[in-house]
Amino acid sequence: MSRNYESLHDPNAEYTMRELSAETMDATRSRGGDRDLEITDVQTTMVDGNFPWTLVRVYTDAGVVGTGEAYWGAGVPELIERMKPFVVGENPLDIDRLYEHLIQKMSGEGSVEGVTVTAISGIEVALHDVAGKVLDVPAYQLLGGKYRDRMRVYCDCHTEEEADPEACADEAERVVHELGYDALKFDLDVPSGLEKDRANRHLRPGEIRHKAEIVEKVTERVKDEADVAFDCHWTFSGGSAKRLAEAINGNDVWWLEDPVPPENLEVQEEVTKSTSTPIAVGENRYRVTELRRLIENQAVDIVAPDLPKVGGMRETRKIADVANQYYVPVAMHNVASPVATMAAAHVGASIPNSLAVEYHSYELGWWEDLVEEDVIEDGYIEVPEGPGLGLTLNLDAVEEHMVEGEELFDEA
Repeated sequence: MSRNYESLHDPNAEYTMRELSAETMDATRSRGGDRDLEITDVQTTMVDGNFPWTLVRVYTDAGVVGTGEAYWGAGVPELIERMKPFVVGENPLDIDRLYEHLIQKMSGEGSVEGVTVTAISGIEVALHDVAGKVLDVPAYQLLGGKYRDRMRVYCDCHTEEEADPEACADEAERVVHELGYDALKFDLDVPSGLEKDRANRHLRPGEIRHKAEIVEKVTERVKDEADVAFDCHWTFSGGSAKRLAEAINGNDVWWLEDPVPPENLEVQEEVTKSTSTPIAVGENRYRVTELRRLIENQAVDIVAPDLPKVGGMRETRKIADVANQYYVPVAMHNVASPVATMAAAHVGASIPNSLAVEYHSYELGWWEDLVEEDVIEDGYIEVPEGPGLGLTLNLDAVEEHMVEGEELFDEA
C-alpha cells in the first residue's frame, strides 16, 4: 500500500519552537561555486543479505547522488519516506543541522532511540557521501582528517558446529591462515546441551565450563596470531555474567561482549567493574547521550557503537570523543553491507581510539559484489582517497539481491 507522506499531517509543526529548516534558521545565503545545491529526493532499496540491509540514496539538483545505509530492520524504509519532505529543498552540505532537524521533527515519533534514529542514520551517511563528492574530499576529511591509512577488521566467525570447542578452534585457525584476518569474534551464547530454562538467564556450572572451554580452545589455537573476542548477545544475568568473566579470565580474551541485557546500566557497571576481562558494550544504545552514560560511569572497557544504528558518522565520532576522555577504545559493531562498513572505516580512520570494525558476512560470497571497488583485503580496509565514501554502487548486483517486492533506486 502506497502512502503520500508529503501531505501527511505534521502536528509537531504546530507547536515546536525548534524548527531547524534553512528557511527558519535564515541559512539561505548563496555560498558560491558548486556549493549551492538542493536535495531533490531520498530513496531506499532493501537488499536480502545475511541481514536485510536498507540502502539509502540522496539525490540533488546538481546531479550528485550520495549513498548511505541504515541498520537493518522493519519499518526503516517507511520512516525514511516519512522524513523525505523535511530534507527536500535543503542544502545537503549542512549535515549537522539536517541531522538535528530530523531529530527534532521526529521527536514525537521516537527520535530518542530505536528505529527512528536508525532511519536518520541512513540519511546522514548518504549526506556525507554527497558532501564529499561536492567538495571533492574523502568522508574522513569531513570528520577532521585521519590517524591511519587503513582500518583493522575483525571477522565474526561461525561454524555449523558452533557449540563444539574444537570446531570453533578449527574455524579460527582457518580464518587466520586462509583468509588473513588477525582479529576474530565467536559467539558464546550457544547451546551446551545442559540448559534447564532459557528464560531465567542463569548459567549452570556445566554451562560455564562449556563456554570457558570454547574460549580456551580458540585462544590457545591462534595464540598471538590473532586477537579474539566473544559475544554473549545480552543473554545472561548479572551473577552469571560475573561468573563467566571470572572463568575465562586466565585466557587471552580481547573482550567479552554484551554479557547482560542493555537496559539496566547499574548491572552493566557492576559486571564490568567485577572483572579484569575487558567488557565491550554499545550496539544496543542510541546516540551519544546514551553511550555517554556507559562511558562516564566506567561501565564499559571498550565501547562498541553500530554506526548506521546509533546516529550515523558524526554521532559515532562524538561517541568516540567522549570515550577518548576516559581512555576507552572504540570497536565498531557492524553487520552491514559494504556501504556502512566503509562509512565505519572512514570514522575509524578519523579517531585516535579506534580498535577495529566488525565484518559479519565472510560466509556470503557476493557481499563485495554490491560495490565496484575492493573493500577488505588481508583483514584490513584501505581507506579510500576518492570523494565521499569512495564507493560505487553496483546496481545490477543490488537488483539481483533485492528483497522481494522492493524497487531499485533511480540511477545517479
